[in-house]
Amino acid sequence: MLAKINDLTFPSNRSNITLVETFIEEVFKDLKVKDEFYGNILVAVTEAVTNAIIHGNKSIDAKMVSISVETPKENSLIFTIEDDGAGFNPEDVPDPTSPENIEKPHGRGIFLMKHLSDKVTFNKNGSSVSIEFSI
Repeated sequence: MLAKINDLTFPSNRSNITLVETFIEEVFKDLKVKDEFYGNILVAVTEAVTNAIIHGNKSIDAKMVSISVETPKENSLIFTIEDDGAGFNPEDVPDPTSPENIEKPHGRGIFLMKHLSDKVTFNKNGSSVSIEFSI
């Protein structure tokens, strides 16, 4: 059974990333999560939020981003990030480790999310992503 812990909704503005950092800190405090997981969770979740703001909502302040966290079982957290955008096909995102992309300054968000978490699932045509962590 999923137990919803907390949620947050905010306008699509990159300055709101600080709200996400505070949100994650509160989750860690409330659930007494070990500090060793903080870095991976912070980077993966903020990458997802940044993608939602920039790519999903095209940085339009009137469009919202929401983040929620659930505990599906003991020692597990699932962060879900949703935007108001049209979505995308994750399979169409180029591999940032391929030679032609290695020096590009962008395009590593999904790669980081997948490598820092235990599972990444895209829903709602890509306008929602769930990131699971074993803690």
